[in-house]
Amino acid sequence: MAAAPDRFAHPPAHSRWPAVLWVVRHGQSAGNVARDAAMEAGALRIALDKRDVDVPLSELGREQAGALGRWFAAAHEDGRPDVLLASPYVRARQTAELFRDAGGCAPDEPVCLDERLREKEFGVLDGLTRDGIVCEEPRQAELRALLGKFYHRPPGGESWVDVIFRLRALMDTVSLHYAGRRVMIVAHQVVVLCLRYVIENLTEEQILAIDREGDIANCGLTEYRFDPAAGKDGNLVLARYNVTAPMDTEGTPVTKAPEKMVAARG
Repeated sequence: MAAAPDRFAHPPAHSRWPAVLWVVRHGQSAGNVARDAAMEAGALRIALDKRDVDVPLSELGREQAGALGRWFAAAHEDGRPDVLLASPYVRARQTAELFRDAGGCAPDEPVCLDERLREKEFGVLDGLTRDGIVCEEPRQAELRALLGKFYHRPPGGESWVDVIFRLRALMDTVSLHYAGRRVMIVAHQVVVLCLRYVIENLTEEQILAIDREGDIANCGLTEYRFDPAAGKDGNLVLARYNVTAPMDTEGTPVTKAPEKMVAARG
């Protein structure tokens, strides 16, 4: 009797999707550390002297990125990514580079920066703690409570819907250029969640329910595989979400960013 076909087979030549898509949140950043300190102190603002785009990884974040790379190098996956896409923010770019340097992909694999993967922009709320928003931007606090974070757009910033809009364009690029490839995306917490919304065709209620279940770990791994039986022409299907096994294996501390502040950086 012939063996049953692999449900997560490599896509046929006409498929427009990658064979595998990994989506990773960046390692712990100096901004995450500063946010925790601000929360503990009851401060109105996060103490940072850099633009959000320039905030680097913490030392622990660098360890987390290396652990992820060594996990792939040790063949825990059935192959390494041959396309590496990253947000241009320093913390995401560093995560991708350290992942590569640790053997997570070929040493000459370029890190392709794509501005559509950038962090959600907070506009006038940038750098404020929850208490800071209530104190300095009370009208925005009221609007966010009324509209919810999916639709609330602070002045100069973005809603989740705005992030989703640019990620739909990103996925068009991925389908155009990387069909049948093994693609890794390194970005931010809201980006990971919004990609789930786009890829899985979720509703506002569904993605916010996933968000409430728990925060995405720094260097947490989400994986999609092409399933030729999904839909009329096959589709990407969620295989794993927010996996921390690469850090657990090495005993590297796992960190998450609880959204205790409306404008917490991801």
